Amino acid sequence: MPNYRIMYDLSDLYLELCEYDLREYRLPFSLYILEAENPDEAIDLLIERIIRVLLHQSNDLETRILCRKVKKQIRIDRVECL
Repeated sequence: MPNYRIMYDLSDLYLELCEYDLREYRLPFSLYILEAENPDEAIDLLIERIIRVLLHQSNDLETRILCRKVKKQIRIDRVECL
């Protein structure tokens, strides 16, 4: 499976995400590299990982609403096959 470099933007949610310890996902403009079958799957995996980290820290209603916001407001700037 190929590796994909994904550049994404979560700046719209930055203030809400500061309350959580997201480690490598904490910056509003970030780069992430992962392995997937195709670019669409790579993007889905990235969003799933961000949501999993959020829900692992807190599983309350506010966090679930934030997860929905992440799904809708994440902007993928570039996806490159390495």
